Amino acid sequence: MREKKPKAGRPKFAKGEARETVLQSRVQPSEKAAYQKAAKAQGKELSAWIRDTLNAAAK
Repeated sequence: MREKKPKAGRPKFAKGEARETVLQSRVQPSEKAAYQKAAKAQGKELSAWIRDTLNAAAK
């Protein structure tokens, strides 16, 4: 009998931790650069910075 090989790739997220919806938006290159600069200043990935900023504005 063959041994089961572990699957390649990133492990699955725990239930409830995975994000399910993709939100896309078109912006000017200068806007994207400004967002990247702001995210880097806070030590965040761009997507995390955008998510945090939108969630704060929605409260």
